[in-house]
Amino acid sequence: MKSEASVGRKAPDFDLETDTGERLSLKSLRGQTVVLYFYPKDDTTGCTTEACEFRDLFPRFKKSHAIVLGISPDSARKHTNFKKKYDLPFTLLVDKDHEVAERYGLWVEKLFWGRKYFGVARTTLIIGGDGKIKKIFETVNPEGHAAEVEAVLKTL
Repeated sequence: MKSEASVGRKAPDFDLETDTGERLSLKSLRGQTVVLYFYPKDDTTGCTTEACEFRDLFPRFKKSHAIVLGISPDSARKHTNFKKKYDLPFTLLVDKDHEVAERYGLWVEKLFWGRKYFGVARTTLIIGGDGKIKKIFETVNPEGHAAEVEAVLKTL
């Protein structure tokens, strides 16, 4: 499926379940900067590193008036447990059928130990208050990524 997401274009809208069981749409956040980070799976090494770094820098994101949202195919229950275990102060979104990841072009074929499978490409987007994508971070290295995102936010 072709990606609907590119810098300068309006970010594809979504309406997803959150870790608390409520619904959240991207459209409802219009007027605010959104850091939307796609990650493969709760409570795995890389995903935990990335989430904890966003947690540790969360006061800076808040000061920049940016909303941080994590999104993966995990269930609301798994998200809730992940959030509690690592004291994550931001919302996690459930993309159970990877519909949103597909629209953003981030449901991709991967290779691990010779085995091919489909999964989420670890990617972060900064979406401006106008709903347009300002920056896309592709093939993200979890370590140091939150600081990289925060540095770019300062320049926007």
